[in-house]
Amino acid sequence: MNRLIGRVLATEKNPTTIDKFCFWTEQSERLNAFDIVKVKHLDGSFTFGVIENISHITDATSFLTNFISSDFGDVSFEESTFRVGMNYAEAKVSFNDCYLYTPVHNNAEVYLATKEEVTFALGLKDVDNPLVCGSLKMYEGTPEVINLSVHLNSKFLLGPEGAHLNISGISGLASKTSYAMFLMKAIQDQYLTSSTADDSVAFVIFNVKGRDLMAIHKPNEFDGDVELRNQTLADYAEMGLTTEPFKKVSYFIPFSESTSAKRSTYLDPSDIEDYIEADILRKYKYVYEDDKESIEMMFANTDDPQQTMESIISKIIDDDDSDFRNLATWTDCMEKVAEKSQKGSGGKGEDISVLSWRKFKRVFRKAIQDDMFANRADSQKHECRLGDALKTIKPNEVCVIDIAKLPEDKQAFVFGDTMRTLYNLKLGEYDGEDGVSPPSRLVIFIDELNKYASKDIPKSSPILRQILEVTERGRSLGIVLFAAEQFRSNIVDRVTGNCSTHAYGRTNSIETSTKDYNSLPGTYKNMLTRLEQGDYLIQNPIFRSLLKIHFPRPIYKQFK
Repeated sequence: MNRLIGRVLATEKNPTTIDKFCFWTEQSERLNAFDIVKVKHLDGSFTFGVIENISHITDATSFLTNFISSDFGDVSFEESTFRVGMNYAEAKVSFNDCYLYTPVHNNAEVYLATKEEVTFALGLKDVDNPLVCGSLKMYEGTPEVINLSVHLNSKFLLGPEGAHLNISGISGLASKTSYAMFLMKAIQDQYLTSSTADDSVAFVIFNVKGRDLMAIHKPNEFDGDVELRNQTLADYAEMGLTTEPFKKVSYFIPFSESTSAKRSTYLDPSDIEDYIEADILRKYKYVYEDDKESIEMMFANTDDPQQTMESIISKIIDDDDSDFRNLATWTDCMEKVAEKSQKGSGGKGEDISVLSWRKFKRVFRKAIQDDMFANRADSQKHECRLGDALKTIKPNEVCVIDIAKLPEDKQAFVFGDTMRTLYNLKLGEYDGEDGVSPPSRLVIFIDELNKYASKDIPKSSPILRQILEVTERGRSLGIVLFAAEQFRSNIVDRVTGNCSTHAYGRTNSIETSTKDYNSLPGTYKNMLTRLEQGDYLIQNPIFRSLLKIHFPRPIYKQFK
C-alpha cells in the first residue's frame, strides 16, 4: 500500500515542467536523494520522479527575522512566535506509466513507491540479458525501506549495443579496482553457465599495485572475521552470484634473473613456486625477432613532432632495410643503433640525423636493459612470450599480467603491446595458428588509465592511439575496455565519451567543479565528496536515472 507523503507545488516562479517538479512534505518525513516518489496524474496514470534535492523553509522573510525573534541574538532564548515551516523536495521526472509527459499539476498527491514500482520507474524491470551491478537501498530510516539488486543489460556493457566501462574516484576510498573486479566476477559467473561458441568472454587484467590481484583464485579470509565473512557471502548469494573466487586464472610475471629484493614482482617466492607447481604461472619475455614491431611502445611518452623516432622504428622493423636485416637479438639491434649514433656515420642519402639516432638510443638502451627482453623463451622453465600466451586465450579464462614492480616506461610497453596483440587477435591476424580460437568478447581491465590516456600524453603516443582504436572501434570486434582512474577530467574526451557505462566514486570538490560533471545535479556532485567505500553513482543507457548503488567486499584474497 502506497503511503501519501505530500503534494505537488507549482508557483508562478517555480512551475512544474515535463522534466521536473517540486512537492512539500511534513518536516518529520525522512527522504533522501535518489529516492523514488510517484505522483497521481492525468487519466489515472502515475508519474515517477527521482529526488535530487530537499530543502526546509519557514515564513521568515530573512535571516534577520529569526535573529530578532530570538531576543536580538540570545542563543538561549526560545522564540515565542511559532514559525510556519515545511520541507520541499525537488524531483526529476523519470517515467510515466502511460507515457503522458505533460507537467504534473499543482496539489497532485505524492506517494512513496513500492519495490515493484521502483524497478519499473528506473527501467530495471524485466531487463534483457541481466547482469547484476550492485544493489540499492531506498527510504532508509523508514518502515518502507527497500533493498533491491540492480541489473543492467550486459549487451550495453560488453557489446554489441554498447561497450566499455569507465570508473573514477580518488585513490583508496573509491575502491575502483574492487568494483571492476566485482563486475568481472558477475560476468564470469554468468558465462560459466551460459557460454556458447558465439557468445563467450575472457578477461585480461593488469595488476598495477603490489600483490593486489595476484591471488584472485583464492578465497578472502576476511582476517578471521566470521561475521563479516558470512554477511559478505550472503550479499553475493542474494544477488544471485556464487560465493567462490575467480575460476580458470593464470598469472604472468615479468621474467627476471634476480632472486633478490630487485626481482620483478611483489609476489612472494613461495607463492611463485606454488603457482608454478599448480601450472597457473608463467614468466613472460619479449624476443627480438617476434617483438621488434612493438618497439614504438617504448616511445609512448616521448614527443616526436618531426616523426624521426617513427622513421627509425620503421627502419628497424623493415626487413628490406639492409642496415637492420638479419639481426637476431636486442643486443644486435642496440649495437647497430649505437653505430648509427656515431658522429659521421650518416651515409649518402641518410635522412635521419645523428642527434635523432642518439635520442632513440637513450630510450631504447634504457628499455632493453630489463631481463624480460631476452633471446628466447624456454617453456620447460615456465617461460613464455606474452604475445604467444595471449593468442591462445580461451572462453572464461582470466589472465592476470603483473606489471606492478616495473618502471612506468616498462609498464606502458607491456600494456601497449598487450592491447595491440589482443586487437590483432580479434581482427583475425593470427587465425590458422595452433591453439588460436579466441572468445567472442575480450574484457581488458587497467587501473591508472591516466598514465596512458591523459590529456598530457603526446597525441602521437602509440598507446593512446591503441586505446582510442579499442574504445572507438573495439565494440564491433568484441574488445571491451574496463578502465579506472583517479581524475576523470584528465582523461581524453574521446575515451570517456565512447564508454557506455560510467561509475563515479568518491572524489573531491575540485574535480566535481570541472565540465565532466556538469551533467550531474549539484546535490549529486556534493554527494560524490562523501560517498562511503563500496558506494558508486552508476550511469548506463538502460537506466532512466543515475543510480546510487552499493557493492559487497571482494570475495577473493586480499593482501594487507
